[in-house]
Amino acid sequence: MPTLKFLGAIQQVTGSCYLVETTQGKILLECGMYQGELRPEKSPERFFSFDPGTIDAVILSHAHLDHSGLLPKLAREGYRGPVFVTEPTRDLLGVMLKDAAFLQEKDVEWENRIRQRTGKEIIEPLYDMKDAENALGLLKGLGYNQRTQVIPGIELRFRDAGHIIGSAIVELWVDKHGTRTKIVFSGDLGNSFSPLLRDPETLETADILLMESTYGDRDHRNADETLAEFKQVLDTAIEGGGNTFIPAFAVGRTQDLLYHLGKFYRKGVLKQQKVFLDSPMATSVSEIYARHRDLYNNENPEFNKAILRGWENWLPILSYTRTTLESMALNNITSGAIIIAGSGMCTGGRIRHHFKHNLWRSKSHIVFTGFQARGTLGRNLVDGAKQVRFMGQEFAVKAKIHTLGGFSAHAGQSQLLDWAGQFQKKRPHLYLVHGELDKMLALQNKFHEEYNWHANIPASGETIQL
Repeated sequence: MPTLKFLGAIQQVTGSCYLVETTQGKILLECGMYQGELRPEKSPERFFSFDPGTIDAVILSHAHLDHSGLLPKLAREGYRGPVFVTEPTRDLLGVMLKDAAFLQEKDVEWENRIRQRTGKEIIEPLYDMKDAENALGLLKGLGYNQRTQVIPGIELRFRDAGHIIGSAIVELWVDKHGTRTKIVFSGDLGNSFSPLLRDPETLETADILLMESTYGDRDHRNADETLAEFKQVLDTAIEGGGNTFIPAFAVGRTQDLLYHLGKFYRKGVLKQQKVFLDSPMATSVSEIYARHRDLYNNENPEFNKAILRGWENWLPILSYTRTTLESMALNNITSGAIIIAGSGMCTGGRIRHHFKHNLWRSKSHIVFTGFQARGTLGRNLVDGAKQVRFMGQEFAVKAKIHTLGGFSAHAGQSQLLDWAGQFQKKRPHLYLVHGELDKMLALQNKFHEEYNWHANIPASGETIQL
């Protein structure tokens, strides 16, 4: 009997991973990293409860590391099969997995210096650049709506999820003795307020539906109100003589922010003198976004024309800091700047170095524009921590912390319900994934109230028959 096993992003939002097993083979749906609690010294069993060498195919819904970040580890542990992705996702992973490997190596190098001083055993990175390159060699890019056999008896089709460039809703058809079961995995569904991307495609039929629930407990703030608050934060920062720091996800959120800052600039209401994109990965990703303009929603022809010649043509005060020395030089700028740097949850990247120099300054303003998972530095700051520890040191938090939920690239509660409500009255068996438990319970209750539809909340390791 074909089965589906829930392995990751179960009652939490990181580490997405699901295993489909039939008599014909095994398919891994998602291979995500546990951000915020991942440690290189953990045993391989911490990452995979299966033998990677026995997997026949991998399917990734999109490029975010909580859905793709363990792919080099999978290759390191023996996986050699195909990895099915959309074509833009293939382009993004070419940047993101190499960047992840680089950060793994650098972070472990930094930690090993501390370990050597204290007499602790040194550790190895989770994976290295060679592992990332091996994983990239396995990618098979597909177009949206292109139906493809993954292994005998299982077919795949990607639909546009509107979350980031290349993000997909996954449709799987599983054959068994002449009968066919259709699985739909929502992936991460986009927010319909996205300034660049199309709304998620709607589907009408499925037997089993795996649905994200990141914001299952609430709707996002109105987009206009969010932009007004963003503008107010920027004004307050420059009037107070400080800089604004934005820990931004390199894929999706950064491009949305550049779009909105460009609109502010063109209206003549942006008071800052400079905007710095302090992330080589985000810079490369922005170039990929510019190449895939065919996936935009075409609601702003002026932007689409400007972006042909680069993001700095849309936002003339934008500068890229590609080298470490250029990034370090930003610490000499005491006011009048907006600095966008990764990582979005502050688990690594250059934002931590900026925090080292600015988190304890009362004139600094830090703007969070995306979800912060439990266990991350970003979540601690959003939750109001007065003292945080990172990079081996303790830091006082005196900077002003702002959270702007309206920028989310995830659908809010009403959007999730509306999307799921498009399925025909013969409702699929519904399983909520990719959400913290309280968010899942709220969404489960809403499904019951709105549709009299029971939403299951699986446990980690739970297996269901297809």
